[in-house]
Amino acid sequence: MAKSKLSNEEQVSEYIQKLDPSLAETITFLRQIILAINNEISEHIKWNSPSFYYSGEMKPFDPKEYKRDILVMNIRPGKPILLVFPTGIKITDTSGLLEGNYSDGRKIATIKNLEEAKSRQKDLENAIRNWMDQIEK
Repeated sequence: MAKSKLSNEEQVSEYIQKLDPSLAETITFLRQIILAINNEISEHIKWNSPSFYYSGEMKPFDPKEYKRDILVMNIRPGKPILLVFPTGIKITDTSGLLEGNYSDGRKIATIKNLEEAKSRQKDLENAIRNWMDQIEK
């Protein structure tokens, strides 16, 4: 009997379950924060990492503009978690959460551990809400 295909959410859960427990705990905390912001935020595995995107209706656009992608986690064992916002340059962030001056317009938030994730929760929520406010529907 063929194995049924896992849903996007199940694929993310399976990915997290394979991580070191303390890293998995931090990723799970971040995942819950991100998904709780808006019911039109969905998740999947993209670029071999958990990714979050806007799943609602949008005006047509070139897929290479990454207008639907909110953030992609860059997870490397033993290193801080990088939250890569492909269009982060458009986000108004006065907290200092988003860093980088990349020519492609991305910004990155660095999260070292669960304590830092908890302390930056409001900044992360504000950044994602600001991103959501700019969606061209």
